[in-house]
Amino acid sequence: MPRPSHHGGAVKRVVVTGGAGFLGSHLCTAFIERGDAVVCADNLSTGRMDNIGHLLGRSDFEFVRADVSEGLDVVGPVDVVAHFASPASPPDYHRSPLETMAVGSRGTEHALRLAEANRARFVLASTSEVYGDPVVHPQREDYWGNVNPVGPRSVYDEAKRFAEALTVAYRRTRGVNTGVLRIFNTYGPRMRPHDGRVVTSFITQALTGEPLTIYGDGSQTRSFCYVDDLVRGILAMADSAEPGPVNLGNPDEHTMSELAALIVAITGSPSAVEHHPLPVDDPARRRPDIGRAREVLGWQPEIDTNDGLRRTVDWFAARMDEVAAAASMVAGGQTDGGH
Repeated sequence: MPRPSHHGGAVKRVVVTGGAGFLGSHLCTAFIERGDAVVCADNLSTGRMDNIGHLLGRSDFEFVRADVSEGLDVVGPVDVVAHFASPASPPDYHRSPLETMAVGSRGTEHALRLAEANRARFVLASTSEVYGDPVVHPQREDYWGNVNPVGPRSVYDEAKRFAEALTVAYRRTRGVNTGVLRIFNTYGPRMRPHDGRVVTSFITQALTGEPLTIYGDGSQTRSFCYVDDLVRGILAMADSAEPGPVNLGNPDEHTMSELAALIVAITGSPSAVEHHPLPVDDPARRRPDIGRAREVLGWQPEIDTNDGLRRTVDWFAARMDEVAAAASMVAGGQTDGGH
């Protein structure tokens, strides 16, 4: 008879691809904390063992170093496959364009096949980037997007769009229990200070007294969701039979100038602001419509941007050696992106 977990149901065995990454590691922790067992698969191309160090050695946690683009073999039963493997920041996917396309295509299919073989629930981490530079605002799940298929961001955008199509095809033709999440900009502890996303870049620059680099005039917007909120939504999706797509993000929208000012105020930094040319295909506005997440998952964010940014700044401030080492890399250019 299955033993009960802390969330009231039977214990599940969950495979998290990309589980040593920023978001994946928080998800592994959340599954463990509620009483499930986790197999974390990661090739450590952007993930870090430090992110899962607190889980190593536990009987309910297993780390497998694997490139899911080459295959995903897991011995024993599997109840949930959460596919979170992918470079997610612009410097990462620009540095590894073919690998990014591979994990979105072959990697997604290997994860789907594992779910199919085990009659497991499959959850795809897609992204708001499938909306491209949107002409509809805020973005609803029925909006098809405005993506440049041959632009500099296309390796990530199109990899995720293909992953969604593949996931839906497995559901329709092979009966796999799939769900697609479109994740909007997420931030919090365990992000790499040099990962190129705007929150980490601004915090790194502010903590080291360097100018905060704004691309364009600063009027472009993003909506930032704290990682703890996001993980609650992912767990709700894993526990449901909802096919999606479902947006997960915080509809609290900020311009880049507002975000820079917030981070300068929180850090007490003397940093000035510098403006640089806007990158090609950089979205002008980005905000999720989360009506569907409220309706089908009973989910909405609870942590406001000020609180979340303070927690994130505190985490980085406790690791100033790493922040200082990253400062020169951040100065080389960044933009937001990914999940």
